[in-house]
Amino acid sequence: MLTQEQAVEIRVLRRRGWSIRAIARETGLSRVTVRRYLQDPQSAARYGPREPRQTKLGPYIEYVRARVEAARPGWIPAVVLREIQERGYQGGMSQLKANLALLKNREPEPQVRFETAPGEQMRADFTYVRRGRYPLLAFVATLGYSRASFVRCAEAPTKPGAQRAPSSPPPPVRGTGRALACQMP
Repeated sequence: MLTQEQAVEIRVLRRRGWSIRAIARETGLSRVTVRRYLQDPQSAARYGPREPRQTKLGPYIEYVRARVEAARPGWIPAVVLREIQERGYQGGMSQLKANLALLKNREPEPQVRFETAPGEQMRADFTYVRRGRYPLLAFVATLGYSRASFVRCAEAPTKPGAQRAPSSPPPPVRGTGRALACQMP
């Protein structure tokens, strides 16, 4: 299959008046390939998907799919392997794992967003932005309805149990919620 770069090069050289033989020599392709492409430019991308090859797992794939669906989200390949070996499967674990990986990569379930009325809910998080000798802490508050955020960073206290006063008073936060969801490190 020709790359897009090769296809463009063939067209450009032909417009400049090069012969098919000269184009083939320049690009390293056969004359038949160059001629076929010049007659039908869409032929460069005609390769389609190949027919899947029959595997030892083929006769058991429906059972494996049903078993995985029944055990979702946590299935163990060794258990599935043992079960299909009892049914006559002669293959190994690698073939089973390759097929299970295809079943695992399904689209994630849609997330459910909880919409709240204005002023009803706020989420507050307190986390380390930088650790080490001079740690930096961050306080983040996000309103549930408007998604407006407030962020305040401060240096961590140097001694355990010591608290450092903020350098300036916090600004008034308008629209603070009645309910607070909080996560501390």
